[in-house]
Amino acid sequence: MRATTTTRKALPPTVWALGFTSLFMDVSSELIHGLLPLFLVVNLGASAAVLGLVEGIAEAAAQIVKVFSGWLSDTLRRRKALAVAGYGLAAVTKPLFPLASTVALARSPPR
Repeated sequence: MRATTTTRKALPPTVWALGFTSLFMDVSSELIHGLLPLFLVVNLGASAAVLGLVEGIAEAAAQIVKVFSGWLSDTLRRRKALAVAGYGLAAVTKPLFPLASTVALARSPPR
């Protein structure tokens, strides 16, 4: 019986970078989205109805952005630029949540 060997090609550094970027962004998103309702209710005094409205608007915005960003990516064929813009926007806005003084300022950006 002969041992079969499979050759694997190494993943390009770009794939590793995108994978780790996605991992860290997902972890930070889960941390923020887990604490955001508590922040809205305790610090900003939002009611359950307002909290539901904020979460509903955030989810609707996320779905709409996904549709249009897919179309834009297909049209422009500039996927890297869109990925950098999306991850960059998310990274810049997350540290700004604690600076919100009203519920309207603390709405979650699309994920």
